[in-house]
Amino acid sequence: MKNNQLLQHGQAIIRVLESNENEFLFVDCIDKKMPKWASRVAFSEYIPCEDVFSVLPDINDLDPQSRKIAYERYTLIAGILPYIADKKQRCAAIARVAEYNSISKQTIYNYLWLYLVHQTVSALAPKALLTEKQLSPEEKNFRWALNKYFYTQNGNTLNTAYTLMLKEKYCDTNGTLVQPYPSFYQFRYYYRKHKKMQNYYISRDGLKNYQRNNRPLLGDGIQAFAPNIGVGMLDATVCDIYLVNEAGKLVGRPILTACVDAYSGLCCGYSLSWEGGVYSLRNLMATVIADKVELCKRHGIIITQEEWNCNMLPSTLVTDMGKEYVSSTFEQIADLGVTVVNLPPYRPELKGAVEKFFDVIQGLYKPYLKGKGFIEPNYRERGAHDYRKDARLTMADFEKIILRCIVYYNSQRVNDSFPYTEAMLAEGIEPYSSCIWNYGLTQAGAGVIPVDYPTLILTLLPRTIGKFSRKGLTVNKLRYKNNDYTEKYLTGGNATVAYNPDDVSEVWLVENGSYSPFTLIERRFDGKGTQDVELIKEAHKAAVKAATEANMQARIDLAKHITVVTETAVSQGNTQIKGIRDNRKREQRKTHIDYVKAGANNE
Repeated sequence: MKNNQLLQHGQAIIRVLESNENEFLFVDCIDKKMPKWASRVAFSEYIPCEDVFSVLPDINDLDPQSRKIAYERYTLIAGILPYIADKKQRCAAIARVAEYNSISKQTIYNYLWLYLVHQTVSALAPKALLTEKQLSPEEKNFRWALNKYFYTQNGNTLNTAYTLMLKEKYCDTNGTLVQPYPSFYQFRYYYRKHKKMQNYYISRDGLKNYQRNNRPLLGDGIQAFAPNIGVGMLDATVCDIYLVNEAGKLVGRPILTACVDAYSGLCCGYSLSWEGGVYSLRNLMATVIADKVELCKRHGIIITQEEWNCNMLPSTLVTDMGKEYVSSTFEQIADLGVTVVNLPPYRPELKGAVEKFFDVIQGLYKPYLKGKGFIEPNYRERGAHDYRKDARLTMADFEKIILRCIVYYNSQRVNDSFPYTEAMLAEGIEPYSSCIWNYGLTQAGAGVIPVDYPTLILTLLPRTIGKFSRKGLTVNKLRYKNNDYTEKYLTGGNATVAYNPDDVSEVWLVENGSYSPFTLIERRFDGKGTQDVELIKEAHKAAVKAATEANMQARIDLAKHITVVTETAVSQGNTQIKGIRDNRKREQRKTHIDYVKAGANNE
């Protein structure tokens, strides 16, 4: 027998600690007893077995607290291990350790037995609680009442939940309160002891509200994923102002969509329109790559190139889960090399740059537009002023104001939260978004992509499946042609086609990133949008359907007239078929008319 070897016989398992020619020292691995000597003959039927205790974790894999406790317990028994074979000295050593450390000898026995059985310090680590503390009947009722009546979106108070618990659990069949019953203070104590704020917010206010208003904000900020310019954050908001048209009639509140660079805070582009969705995004992207000097000049604003030096697309666009951002149409922008990142819902801190932009912009024009259609926070309250009656600005007027605010935001607002590097401080970069952007353009890793306007617009057009046939390329039930695709017309097949919903006069075949134009064959639809074409076709169907009923009646009347004629015709018996030519000539002479004379007689 070898030292530390495990032996088994039936359900009994022992571990050999020391051995000589006639006997060995062993410890019972099942029964908590101290080691003792035994003759080899007494255990002749035991056979070696596998180390069933090897499943214990390594001491280095334990958490720091458990590892600390394990080594403290091992220290207690370390001085006893040299005397393990001598019962008298072992008992004396255990007594000394127990007395010195004010621990019971039974505890030392337990630690010593665990170590000898498992032969590893990790066996002395405290065992994790596998089952929770058993709840009393009253505590079970408390937990039931809290889950049913308090942690719900009904918003019941703690006192209401307590009352409902008494009604359900502590009343007889007649509804009379039965003694004994717990007090409200016991109920409140249990609630406070087990209260978890996350559970409180989610159960009473809902997960969406928790994600938006209560969730811990633990992000490291924008710089964690935007080390340089080129990460554009997109979002849209409905402006807090009512606008009118040129005739002075109320139109409503405009939609402002913006792209803000996460690194510098520069507004790369904007879209101010009455339409949202993909349309506003298309307009936004067109504004992002536009020459900002010319853009401002069209609105009567003069700026320098350095104040708004952005005419390229960010290489990464960060959006939320809005339907316009996750649509296949917008995601086609990836064809230009742009990466689209969709954030999870209700995570505004992950696109804080654009959220801050909206707050600052509306805060800039708010003081000057009060009484001119600007909406105050109390507009939903009863008796509040109707701010629609104050509206006086048109979309053109408001866009000039927005542009002025954006120019200020980019080139004059102090960006005091930007984490300056030593190199930027050495170069004297001013704390304005435009200056930080211009500096980023000169650095390695600037993530901007130059794109021309036609390519951008074609990329963002909606796409569908077109079909080649001998009749041309059929797209949205309309036929198109391009003389360079004769072979495709003959072989047929499907293809990806980009189309303009506002004008069906032309579509573009998408092949390997290139766009081949096809012109409309049915010229009656030139210049019309897809909705107009659909209306025309629906009107045509309605007209045909209405005429079909009259046509059926006409066919019935025709059949009736023909039947009358055929039935009144005089039958001559068997028709003579000889002399057909002579008969034909005689009939021609009888029915021939001289139209010159007939015309003269009619005058």
